[in-house]
Amino acid sequence: MRFTKMHGLGNDYLYVYGEVPENIKELCIKLSNRYFGAGSDGMIYISKSNVADFKMRVFNADGSEAKMCGNGIRCVGKYVYDKGYTDKTLINVETLSGIKTLKLHLVGGRVRSVTVDMGTAVAEKARTLNVGGKNVTLIPVSVGNPHAVIFVDDIDTAPLTTLGPKIERHETFPGGVNVEFVQVLTDNKLRMRVWERGSGVTMACGTGACACAMAAILQNYCNYNEPIHVQLDGGPLEIKISPDNNVQMTGPAQFVYEGETIDD
Repeated sequence: MRFTKMHGLGNDYLYVYGEVPENIKELCIKLSNRYFGAGSDGMIYISKSNVADFKMRVFNADGSEAKMCGNGIRCVGKYVYDKGYTDKTLINVETLSGIKTLKLHLVGGRVRSVTVDMGTAVAEKARTLNVGGKNVTLIPVSVGNPHAVIFVDDIDTAPLTTLGPKIERHETFPGGVNVEFVQVLTDNKLRMRVWERGSGVTMACGTGACACAMAAILQNYCNYNEPIHVQLDGGPLEIKISPDNNVQMTGPAQFVYEGETIDD
């Protein structure tokens, strides 16, 4: 099996063009391992679609399937254009959270960045949970997948690796949840770190950045119809949300290397 390693701001996946195999969980766990495998946050399969230009399926490092991945879908756009599967710069991609529209931005005939219409963000009122004996206030947001957004005063001291996994598996979220810690830097500028459901700490999370921007608007930290700059561990994303809560995300997509699995 041939694969292509790509990343969006360090959120890296192994990309395969073809149908998902029956042993995907075992394969994903093996190849995603950063010591004994290729090393990644998971695997993404790209195939033909009956309702869109392409279909994307996302698998986390633990083999579980995710509905959507913002950084991953940008790389799908670069993959299909740069490899010649399409010559269009406006494409539709089928995901488990609906069909997403991608606008591909070219430099020198190759995709450098991608703007994704992420659909509608749905935010709930802030709620306080008891997590490990401590009260934690968070804002649940759905961007096709679930997020819990927590605003903090200092991102450097945020309990990412201790509180993150506890909230991910909290009984309030029976299917698990992605957990974002966010510090407001200035107007329309946020700093975010993420504990991703099924993968743990990652360098970036595109849907998480969208969720944080939505939560920040509701908290009056940011504004509708203005670019919101979200700084992640792997770099910046630009999020823009209209008053009807439709989300546009723009960010880079990059190749890393191509590889081939060999049975031993």
